[in-house]
Amino acid sequence: MKKLILIIFLILNISISANEKDSLYIPKYETQNLLKSQEFFCDACGCGAGNGSSGFESLLNPQFIGIKYFSQHYKAKENLFTNELTQDQYFNTIQIWGKIPITEKLSVYGSLPFQFHEKKTLQGDIRINGIGDASLMGIYQILNSKNTFHQLNGGFGVKIPIGKFDERGISGVNPSFQLGTGSWDYQLALNYKFQKNLFALLINTDYTLKTENKKHYQFGNQWNYAMTGFQRIWRNENSIISGKLGLQGEVYDWNKQFGEVMPRTAGSALYGKIGFEASYKKWSIGSEVMLPAYTNLASGDIEAKSRFGLFVNFGI
Repeated sequence: MKKLILIIFLILNISISANEKDSLYIPKYETQNLLKSQEFFCDACGCGAGNGSSGFESLLNPQFIGIKYFSQHYKAKENLFTNELTQDQYFNTIQIWGKIPITEKLSVYGSLPFQFHEKKTLQGDIRINGIGDASLMGIYQILNSKNTFHQLNGGFGVKIPIGKFDERGISGVNPSFQLGTGSWDYQLALNYKFQKNLFALLINTDYTLKTENKKHYQFGNQWNYAMTGFQRIWRNENSIISGKLGLQGEVYDWNKQFGEVMPRTAGSALYGKIGFEASYKKWSIGSEVMLPAYTNLASGDIEAKSRFGLFVNFGI
């Protein structure tokens, strides 16, 4: 609880300290198709069955192609006869992603991840790697105020089951130790942005509806929400550096098999996050670290530990 209070205090402090005589906006590229929106949705599908949300919301290069690395660390209960969380689990993703304008208000986001996961058991390390599930989403600008202070965007997306689903993997304490869900999953998303002077605030929420796969297994639906404050730190003619601080939460419904609820599969977690973004002309780079303020996954059998992300994008 102390972590949560500290994070909220820091966000409010950044907002109050914004200088109204300057501007957060980045230099505009010489591209006619560049949209005015400067936000990016929280990526709920990019981690395949790892169930994690990477949480990148970018103010730089709003239309781009790039590559992203995202890692997650969990502790899990390996021995059912004790309450100790002894098993380390690592979910890693390298992802090609992009956001391309179609019209002035409509753009398309797509991603293709490569997963390499590992868990350390008493019997030895177990590793899986391969292509994960691809994602595709249409993003529409619902509202953009005349002063550009307020912007609201909505999205609808689909996750395509390219990654391998191993039925044997669902017998472990974490059924999400998979390359993919094996199912077609659907996502609804909303994104609100407030931007003025040196400060910007992004509020994201999305809901992923997961369907039953061919093996009659269904991962639980997932709700993500995030609030992130951005503060411009430095800028010149071609470059800009911004810091960001925020909160991100995830709520998971029960998994099902043959329509029956699987016990000890639901849960929730809340993270605090801190990071930065920097751009030079059409190139941008960003990174963030996420630490749990609250974690209650799989009825306590799994504990979230940390997350790290890094991306490099090229504006189009």
